[in-house]
Amino acid sequence: MSEGAATRILVVDDEPNIADLVATALRYEGFEVETEATGRGAIDAVRDRSPQLVVLDVMLPDVDGFAVQERLRSDGRRVPVLFLTARDTVEDRVRGLTLGGDDYLTKPFSIDELVARVRAILRRTQPHEASTERIGYFDLEIDEETRDVRRAGRRIELSPTEYVLLRYLLVNARRVMSKAQILDHVWQYDFGGDGRIVETYISYLRKKVDADAVPLIQTVRRVGYVLRHPED
Repeated sequence: MSEGAATRILVVDDEPNIADLVATALRYEGFEVETEATGRGAIDAVRDRSPQLVVLDVMLPDVDGFAVQERLRSDGRRVPVLFLTARDTVEDRVRGLTLGGDDYLTKPFSIDELVARVRAILRRTQPHEASTERIGYFDLEIDEETRDVRRAGRRIELSPTEYVLLRYLLVNARRVMSKAQILDHVWQYDFGGDGRIVETYISYLRKKVDADAVPLIQTVRRVGYVLRHPED
């Protein structure tokens, strides 16, 4: 219970029964929970109350969840987001994740799975003790104290999950990491994770890290991914 005692979570869903169910389950786990039923209400709540995580329904009556996430990011608010959605197409999942969402869960869902995913997001996005260590490979470098990421001097903006994924690849440079290893370390699932989320985040990370540069993030077919210079 004490793990979530100081953690504020905002649940946004226009279906009262779902909002109440999720809020009750999270409060039972020790989290401080507030609910909203509209996209505009969610934007105001994030601005006014600064939750540590938002459980966000995609299909809202005024502004959909994707538009809410776009607005939050344009306002510079990097709160982690777990999307709830009845849309289960790959395109919708990719859209949510590339907008900066940290995870998605399709309806109907298990409450135990939702709680596990909430805890996994919080473990990888909440700040840890600062370190003065710098991690680098080729022209890519991470400053662990500031979480600053640079490629050939160019600063790269990453979401919390993108940062954890890139750091994991960087500290294991030249080593091929399987999807299962990545899911276990980055998403820390206590259940069978969906490997497609790894593919989506790798694709998004490539667009940021390898843009106009020698590609460092490589796919090893049927095995996984590796951060390695093509000539190394």
